Amino acid sequence: MKACFYYTHLLSLPLLLCSLLLLSGCNSPITVKSTTYTPLSTQTSTLPEAELLDLGVLTFDPGLDDLDDDEEASILPEVRKAEAHYLANQLTLTIQDSAAWGAVRLLPSPDVITDIYVSGTIKHSDGEMLELDIAVTDTSGREVYAKTYKGLASKYAYERRRKLQRDPFQGLFNRIANDLLVWRQKLSAKEAINLRTVSSLRFARQFSPEAFSEHLQSNRKGQLTVARLPATDDPILHRVQSMRERDYLYIDTVQEYYDAFSRQMSEPYQTWRAESYDEVMAARDLKRQSLQRTAGGVIAILAGIAASGSNSGAARASGAVAIGSGALLVKSGLGKKAEAQIHIEALAELGQSLEAEIEPRVIDLEDQTITLTGNVQMQYEQWQALLQKIYRAERGEI
Repeated sequence: MKACFYYTHLLSLPLLLCSLLLLSGCNSPITVKSTTYTPLSTQTSTLPEAELLDLGVLTFDPGLDDLDDDEEASILPEVRKAEAHYLANQLTLTIQDSAAWGAVRLLPSPDVITDIYVSGTIKHSDGEMLELDIAVTDTSGREVYAKTYKGLASKYAYERRRKLQRDPFQGLFNRIANDLLVWRQKLSAKEAINLRTVSSLRFARQFSPEAFSEHLQSNRKGQLTVARLPATDDPILHRVQSMRERDYLYIDTVQEYYDAFSRQMSEPYQTWRAESYDEVMAARDLKRQSLQRTAGGVIAILAGIAASGSNSGAARASGAVAIGSGALLVKSGLGKKAEAQIHIEALAELGQSLEAEIEPRVIDLEDQTITLTGNVQMQYEQWQALLQKIYRAERGEI
């Protein structure tokens, strides 16, 4: 019995001390991460114009369909949709700065015909970490590669007195552009010229399928190859090329819209990111405290119950204290969870003003004025229909 008394004390006393230490709120400090910045690589030699490939970045998928319950509660769809435009445009500008491509544009629709397509899905974005799934395909329908990119932002990226004149995740965009450059430099001149030819024939087939359908053929994977080339003096081809120049001008105008949108969004978005970073750090710390306190409380209660069944009065007394302190720990842990939820809800409130509005676009033709309405994708669909109408009118079909 005497041995049991000392054993119970030896068991309950450390647990009791541990519980009281947890209850006292001794917290481990928040770690401030430092990140390694990846510089942008650039094309050093000049490429012949015939080998310059045009590249289009598609507006990113916001990734709203694959959110777990915690993410769904803390993410505003409007913010993610705005991010999808903003991040894609940041990548567009970065790739452009690598000087390895022809025209680099943010595309309003995957229906725009260009040589190389870059698409992306936002897997995670909270100010601290950005994770993007990036896929690269060419105009023939061949997947070049797919890769996941992750970037961490340092706390210092959001401190005004140490603020750098670049995006907190610019290193991530640089890595994507660098990988594209590596792939481009491995491409032969013949392969580059062939891709430009496929794009040209795709556009021509879109306007005059009866004249150009036989110039392209698909393999079993659905990838396009050039079956035969049209005559260089083909009048239909020249007319279609004129349509493509007009399409380029429209896409360049849309790019101006995306650039203006990014400039307007930049300041409030960076502020949101900084606030989100702080909220994420605070919520993470609170969740850690909650887990520690709740777990410690449960252990203390179990130890107290075991001690209270002892025949020793002292052991029963220490057991009662352990049960009481454990209950306080559990209550404290639940309180921390509620406080963390407040921070998570604050994340959703920070970005309510970031939703983009698309203004109607007015197109002046020789004999009429056309107004395009709706979002960017809808406006481009209307523009394509208008181009088809212009083409048929020039051929005397209407």
